[in-house]
Amino acid sequence: MSTLSLPPVLTSPRDDAIQLYRAFKGLGCDTAAVVNILAHRDATQRSLIQHEYRAMYSEDLLKRLVSELRGKLETAVLLWMHDPAGRDAIVIRQALLPDLTNLDAATEVICSRTPSQIQLIKQNYQAKFGVFLEQDIERHTSGDHKKLLLPYVSTSRYEGLEVDREMATKDAKALYKAGEKRLGTDEKTFIRIFSERSRAQLAAISAAYHDMYGGSLKKAVKSETSGKFERGLLTILQCSENPAKYFAKALHKAMKGLGTDDTTLIRIIVTRTEIDMQYIKAEYLRKYKKTLNDAVHSDTSGHYRTFLLSLLGPNN
Repeated sequence: MSTLSLPPVLTSPRDDAIQLYRAFKGLGCDTAAVVNILAHRDATQRSLIQHEYRAMYSEDLLKRLVSELRGKLETAVLLWMHDPAGRDAIVIRQALLPDLTNLDAATEVICSRTPSQIQLIKQNYQAKFGVFLEQDIERHTSGDHKKLLLPYVSTSRYEGLEVDREMATKDAKALYKAGEKRLGTDEKTFIRIFSERSRAQLAAISAAYHDMYGGSLKKAVKSETSGKFERGLLTILQCSENPAKYFAKALHKAMKGLGTDDTTLIRIIVTRTEIDMQYIKAEYLRKYKKTLNDAVHSDTSGHYRTFLLSLLGPNN
């Protein structure tokens, strides 16, 4: 579901390509023009602009953007130029590369995506990098974290809303036995249930857990697991219940305190704009009594700020 509430675009992709070419000409780049065009185009339009630009100027627009833009703005714009699945593939690949390792980012993207989104990511991953996503996970992760991610990306889970209450009760019992009821944790049970159940089913398991044992499944995961494995389980669980709330929290954390975690800020805003940004904004306002736009405005500056705010849309 696209939530990019854009005004009707009155220019054609060809016109946009011409305007971008002009923005690059002369002394220095007209960054404001570049931001203004690209931030207001959806995935299809961005793809057509790239196609037109190459046809007219025999040059790759992405390469040109690399040479014209700098810093955080460059990172954000380049990521935005891809379609959602291609972008996710790039984020995961970069996060898994040994010199840039950011397993939190890889875990967030993988564990927050639906099975059909993961299918598209895997296809893009193989096409772009000539390697299967599973191979890179195998190579660059370890322990229970790896044991969770591998089945999570290869199991085709149901995506509908129907739930099996009886099975939810059974799974809640199994998780209690595997965690809070015993000394030590039976990680295999957590991995099996979290990687095989649909989002709706996991939310039902979480509700059954609370009804039966009085505590939350989230708290149980926090007390029974740790590190990247814990992060993966919590991401899966929270996104089964309310993905927008999960991302609102992650954005708040990225901007909290001194300094901003721009890598996270860019990743979440750019990857969720065409998915569920209006829900994330609503959750952010509800939880922090401040609009997401205002928070981003006070934590960023210049063309970078303009670009992110353009993606976020109206300040509400």
